[in-house]
Parts: sequence; C-alpha cells; structure tokens
Amino acid sequence: MADQTFPIGGTLDLTPPRVARKTFLEWMHEWVTTVDHKRIGLLYIWFSIIFLLVGGAEALALRIQLATPDSHFLSPDTYNRLFTMHGTTMVFLMGMPFLFGFANYIVPLQIGARDMAFPRLNAFSFWLTAFGGAMLYYSFIGGSGLYGVGNAPDVTWWAYAPLTSRAFSPGHGVDYWALSLIVTGIGTLGGAINIIATVLSMRCKGMTLLRMPLFAWLMLVVSGLLLITITPLTAAQVMLTIDRYLGGHFFDTQAGGSAVVWMHFFWIFGHPEVYVLVFPAFAIANEVIPVFSRKPIFGYPAMVAASVGIAFISLGVWAHHMFTVGMTSVDNTFFVLSTELVGVPTGIKIFNWLATMWGGKIRFKVPMLFLTAFLFQFLIAGLTGIILSIAPFDWQLHNSYFVIAHFHYMLVGSIIFAIFGGFYYWYPKVTGRMMSEKLGKWHFWLMLIGFHVTFDTMHFVGLMGMPRSIYNYDASRGWAHLNMIVSLGGAVQGIAVLIFAVNLIWSYYKGKEAGNDPWDAWTLEWSTSSPPPVYNYAVEPEVRSRRPLWDLKHPEDPDWSYE
Repeated sequence: MADQTFPIGGTLDLTPPRVARKTFLEWMHEWVTTVDHKRIGLLYIWFSIIFLLVGGAEALALRIQLATPDSHFLSPDTYNRLFTMHGTTMVFLMGMPFLFGFANYIVPLQIGARDMAFPRLNAFSFWLTAFGGAMLYYSFIGGSGLYGVGNAPDVTWWAYAPLTSRAFSPGHGVDYWALSLIVTGIGTLGGAINIIATVLSMRCKGMTLLRMPLFAWLMLVVSGLLLITITPLTAAQVMLTIDRYLGGHFFDTQAGGSAVVWMHFFWIFGHPEVYVLVFPAFAIANEVIPVFSRKPIFGYPAMVAASVGIAFISLGVWAHHMFTVGMTSVDNTFFVLSTELVGVPTGIKIFNWLATMWGGKIRFKVPMLFLTAFLFQFLIAGLTGIILSIAPFDWQLHNSYFVIAHFHYMLVGSIIFAIFGGFYYWYPKVTGRMMSEKLGKWHFWLMLIGFHVTFDTMHFVGLMGMPRSIYNYDASRGWAHLNMIVSLGGAVQGIAVLIFAVNLIWSYYKGKEAGNDPWDAWTLEWSTSSPPPVYNYAVEPEVRSRRPLWDLKHPEDPDWSYE
C-alpha cells in the first residue's frame, strides 16, 4: 500500500486495505457493536431517514383525510393517533437524530480528531435513542397490553393535561409515549455531553476556537442548549408517570394540580427545541454557502456571537405559546419582547449569508440550490413568527392552521431543505461517490413546488379560521378547495422524497467516483480519503487559519487575514 503525503501534517495511507468478504452476521455484528464515530453517525442518519419516511407517510394519511369535507378515510381515533405520532416522530425521531448523525460524522473530521471523546457513551446514546423509538411505535400493538387492541397515544405531541390523565387515556399509549421520551432524552443528553467534550478538548494543533469551522461551533452551541432544555421535558415525563401510576396530582386540577404547569415544563423545552432543530440547518448553511459562493463566510465573529445569542435568548421565549391561557399582561409583554428580540441575532445570520453570496462566483449545484431555498423560506418562517409573537395577533391565530403553516415553514422549508443540502454536500465524502445531479434537481424542484403549494396555501386556510388538530370539517365552511390544494402539494413532496431515496441507493452503486475533494472545499474533512479511514488521520493535522485547505492549495496567498 502506497503512502501519500498528508497535506496538513504527517502522512496518511489513502489506499483502502484488502479485507475478506464478511458474512451477513459478521457484518451486522460490526455495525451493532461499533464505537467508530462515523458508523454511529451513519446509524443515526439511517434511523432518521426511516422515521422521515414513516412520519411523512403519517402526514400524507392525515392530508388524505382533510383533502375533502366530511371524509371518512380515517376514524377519529386513528386520526388522533396518527397526528400524535407524526409530530412526535418528526421532532424526536427524525430531527434530533439527524443532528447527532451529522455531528458524529463531521465534527471529529473537521477538528482533526480520530474519534469522539467518549466512544462507548456515543454508542450507548444511539442505542438508547433507537430503543426509545422502537418503544414508541410498539404502542401501536401494545398500547392496551400484549393481547389488546393497539392504542397508540392520541394526545397530540404536546400532550396537554388532562388528555394525558388515566381518566381520558386509560390504555398504555400515553405510558409508552412518556417512557420513550424519557429514554430518548437520556440518549440525547449523552450525545450532547460527548459533542461538547469532543469540541472543547480534541481540536488539532493550531485550531483555536476562533479558527474552528462554524459547523463545529453550531454543534457546540446546540449541545449546550440541549443540556438545559431536555432536563425539564424529562422531569415533566417523570411527573406524568407518577400521576398515572403512583397517585400523584402534579397536573390534576381537580386534586390541586395545575394543567398550566405542564405547559410551562413542555414549552421550556418545546420552543428552544425549534432552535435545537434549526441550528444544524445553520451549521450546514455555514459550510455550503461559502464553498459554492467561492468566498469565505462574511462576518465570522458575528456569526459565532449570533449563534450564542440565539441560544441564550431562546431560553426566555417559551410562553409565547401560552398567550391564550390567561397569563398576566406583564407576562405577555415580557414574552412578546423576548420573542421579537430573538429576531436580531437571527437577522444577523441571514444578512451574513446573503453578504457571503453577494459578489461571489456562485455555483448552483444541488447543495447550493437547497441552501438558497432554505434562506428564502427561513426568512418567511421568521417573519410569520414575528406576527405570532404579537399577543393580539396570536389570540386570533393561535389554534389555527396559520400556526401549522408557520411551524412547517421552519421544520420543512428551513430544516429539511438544509438537511437535504447537507446530504448532497457530504455524500461524496461518506461513500466516495457523487449523487446524481439530474435526480437531485428533480428532487429539489418537486420538493420546492410541493412545499410552497402546501404551506403557502395553509396560511390562507388558517386566516380563514380553520382550527388545527381537527379531524373533519363541513363543506359549508369554504375550506374544501384550499385543503385539496394543500393535500396535492403534500403528495408532490412525497414523490420528491422518494426520488431522493432512489438517488441515495442508485448513487451508492452507480454514482461517479468523487475523489477526496469534489467541491474544492476548505475544511479538514476534505483532506482525507473518501470514505475516510477508520482512524481519520494517521498524524494529527496542524492548521494555521480557518480555511486550512485553502492554505495548501494557495501557498503563495495564505488565508491568515481571516484569523
């Protein structure tokens, strides 16, 4: 095997070793027992893709039910269960595992480390998350006991009291829901601790915090945010379990408890969770936009400060979800102002991304197409969020489909679009092959059209007064045509996701060989082979700026001005 000179420091053998063909059981054993950060990252990502497809199928079933008035495609109980499972799946089993998948695979490579700080904790955290997801979906067949009829939770993903009491939900569906979130929450805490320890203690020589890639910075910030926000949610689930099985009355208003206390606990987690999910989208944007604009990121220190500022302010905005529950005017005013304040560092980020693109030699490859759409759609999501932050507007729109449209503009239009861009960007590094550009553009345009047909229209349905979470509606309300358009847009998005799945599989076997650095990128992960070796780096790299590969490619013009 021939050695090649490693550009940043030391030598690295880029020739993959010859290995004997493994049996299926040996192959499975390697993956189940692995502590390699790259394999664990891929396990998280495949787990997320599976639940993206499951949650998407649940959403399509809901939209078929609502496409026409007086529909009987789903029974009321089935609709409520699918509604609950869709929301829980997309937040806890799709969005958050994607975060840990990208962080696990990319962060050690970007900072010049050989693995995560705690490899066994890393594996343990993933398998806790996987067990929690399996437990949640077991409720379909075990919700009323092993020999009963399935009784998945039907309390919505925010599970307000008293819906979660044994009087309203006598089966075990809510118990599976609560226990699964406790288990996945512990896995999340382990993953967050690992990312923080890795970033703070395992950076390579020369990589100070202000030379660190913004992707790693965002993963550090979001992990700190998770440590703060997962704990109140876990505490609330423990209290709920005590209420249901040990005679507690934390949320039982008839016995001196408070349903509003549950709201506070849930949304102390629930609103920062939006930023937990969108920070990985920011992280991907910080990598893709500069590379495809052929310019360094504009305002690196401001981007770091804005990220920390968003995380800090997001901890004080939770009760804007509760303007209609009867808080005092002082409380309402505080949460109006804090919610509007979070728009300041967010605006800094949008400005810096646009300034990075301005005057650049933009290459509109598929990753850049998704991130360009992300910018526009994230801006719209922020503007509708400002509308909902104003208490009088929120009184009118709070339980309407306008809120659903706003939330999905953030979750799908911002987060999912950025995640797709990240897939197309790092897929060559993970597999050694390029994804199909043609299929990628079909995926992008169908996803973009379907998204806007669905969620642009949904804003108007909400303004016309359609409540969220309803199972059916009368034809006389005048919502039928718009709901049909919303559902058709959802079907187009479903087709787009299937094209993406085909592209993933086809490109793995038939895609063009990528080489080590197909995008002419600047961060350390592109200096290794594709896919990277088990050990990542034979010798610890040493960097001198924020763009170490630029230094290598342009030794006559080192990028030290960006330190």
